[in-house]
Amino acid sequence: LRRATLFIQERPSACVSESASYLRYFPYEEPYDHQRDAMGRIHDALADERDVLFEGACGTGKTLASLVPALEYADAENKTVVITTNVHQQTRQFIEEARAITRNEQIRTVVFKGKGSMCHIDVGYEECQALRDTTRELAEKQEELAELEARQAELLDAARDGDDQASEARSAVMDELETVEESVESLEAEGNICERYHANLTEDTDEFYAWLTGDVRTPEEVYDYAERAGFCGYELLKKGMDGVDLVICNYHHLLDPMIREQFFRWLGRDPEDVIAVFDEAHNIEEAARDHATRQLAEPTLDSALTELDDVDDYRVDAAERVISAYLTGLTESYDAALSLGEKQSVGDDWHDLDIDNEAGRDEITLGFLEAYEGPGFRQDLEAALNLGSTLDRRYQEQYKDGETTTRKECRVLQAAGFIDEWVDSTDETTYPVVSVRRDDAGLYGRAELFACLPRSVTEPLFESVHAAVLMSATLRPFDVLGDVLGVGSGDEDGPVTMAYGEQFPESRRRTYAVDTPALFASARDDPAVQETITETLEDVVQFTPGNTLVFFPSYGEAERYYGRVETDGRPYLDRAGVSAQELKAEFTSDDDGVLFTSLWGTLAEGVSYDDDQARSVVVVGVPYPHLDDRMAAVEQAYATAFDDEDAGWEYAVEVPTVRKTRQALGRVVRSPDDFGVRVLLDERYTQSKAREMGQYSVFSSFPEQERAEHIDIASQKLKYAMLNFYADMDAWDGPPPQP
Repeated sequence: LRRATLFIQERPSACVSESASYLRYFPYEEPYDHQRDAMGRIHDALADERDVLFEGACGTGKTLASLVPALEYADAENKTVVITTNVHQQTRQFIEEARAITRNEQIRTVVFKGKGSMCHIDVGYEECQALRDTTRELAEKQEELAELEARQAELLDAARDGDDQASEARSAVMDELETVEESVESLEAEGNICERYHANLTEDTDEFYAWLTGDVRTPEEVYDYAERAGFCGYELLKKGMDGVDLVICNYHHLLDPMIREQFFRWLGRDPEDVIAVFDEAHNIEEAARDHATRQLAEPTLDSALTELDDVDDYRVDAAERVISAYLTGLTESYDAALSLGEKQSVGDDWHDLDIDNEAGRDEITLGFLEAYEGPGFRQDLEAALNLGSTLDRRYQEQYKDGETTTRKECRVLQAAGFIDEWVDSTDETTYPVVSVRRDDAGLYGRAELFACLPRSVTEPLFESVHAAVLMSATLRPFDVLGDVLGVGSGDEDGPVTMAYGEQFPESRRRTYAVDTPALFASARDDPAVQETITETLEDVVQFTPGNTLVFFPSYGEAERYYGRVETDGRPYLDRAGVSAQELKAEFTSDDDGVLFTSLWGTLAEGVSYDDDQARSVVVVGVPYPHLDDRMAAVEQAYATAFDDEDAGWEYAVEVPTVRKTRQALGRVVRSPDDFGVRVLLDERYTQSKAREMGQYSVFSSFPEQERAEHIDIASQKLKYAMLNFYADMDAWDGPPPQP
């Protein structure tokens, strides 16, 4: 490991002294050379308030290399480190690393999880907010009542001792006491109260917080403790985050602008006092796009109009005009886009429709403007928004006061807010989409503002925090990631970039680029192509001494070859309705299985297949995402944003696809003693065909150091190469198979 090849962008870091102060947070005997280098460079970057793009292959020790200098810098400068991921397995790893650090150097760590999985009484966000308000009011009144009772008792004693002024003062206190008693009785009898949150506010929680900071506690452990003690674990966690050293959480808490604002407030930190560390950072683009996308389904519009029927307010007519006109635009747009046959085939999955129009605006907007009748839709829309806000406050008060048993959601506010966003979405950052689905009540539609540019979400985040460290095994090309996310945009030198190659012995892995036909969509149904792919996969499975992972461009292709490939081992198919984790557990407990799945599924990254849980991995074809209207909109948005037509395809499609492919290849060879074969099954991966394939070749899209390990091979020779490699590894229990 000490002789492992190191690849670094930017200037080399000075050698880090053995006595570097941040090494006190390193929980093991000694860091590897590459970890030591990375820690020094990250510490320098944090001091310079620069973001970091950190790529490291499996085994690089990225988590500790990022956490150790971040914790040291945060301690010296009174900041908090937030480390985040969207992969459950990585969260578990963070917890273990934090516990290891705590054994050496005491740090206060909170593992934070959202309310949805922490609520003991299972209420929604709005209800929870109203319950908190009423419960807090009750606790405050009870505290005030106790203080008044104590005061009147003091004054009574003084009056009995002959203090005339005390007697007069007690009379005033008794009047106030009576008023507060009535308020407490009213809240207890009629208000909606959360007993668990009330316990948080009124009972001694010191023992809980001593327990919480004594080690790194999981949300499940916090929930169980609170469940036994009668507390609200979620609210205890929120309060317990104030000023801690480290928080472990999900992307959601940083990428959603509204949640992020609250999250930092719970931390007791301004954004500039937060150091954000993102793991699996190649996923930020897609996650940010999800957070920026807005949707409104037809039933919400119907509910908004029904809600207005029961409202007596001068703004009702205005709200009805804009909401009903938008509903007309939505229904007419999908009616016009659906052919009769298509309408009959719509199922319970959302089905996208084309609503582009030569006039420059989408069909919903045109239908809305044509259906609207009134003094001006913007004027009416403003009235609808104001009315929605009024109703929402009213529902909040009704629930707090116990007039309703659930906190009513304001559909008028939801509808008006979305329509307001829709009519203002005139640039390339969003793409209007209409989808339809069918349930027991029939066919209905959904309008969606699909976010094309995740930078609109991520750039404000990276500009606001002190610095961010983005780490993954597949971040390169760094310039593309930096452009797409806006990382380091506020610094004239851009982000600090570093890349560390494979840390395990090259002799224990092989990567083969197989010269099989390019699996363009038009070629996938060719019987000759299918036969070649089938035979090659059968060879891979036969000459793998253990389990084989096979990733396809789609679940449909995975199912196709699941039915074609004949093997003595047991085949496993990843498909809808089957738990991916249960399937993975069943597959990894086998010793001669083959798993057919999609590269775009949940088993392609963030999942370890250690040692003999998977010996060989195959990526079949170049698994580009489904190139639908959404992807075309993303391509165009990138091309426009970066003023480069080629950037559209490269940034939106090719680079993310190659990152996914690299992630899939990384599922095998997970430790220094591990070994395995990685197979790229498509001539577009080969170096020998790069010039012939031209723009269709993806060979050059891999980092140079990885390309150097790719071995071009004919499909007929693959089994011999695998046989020789695994024989060198002494991998066969008994005689190997014969070609």
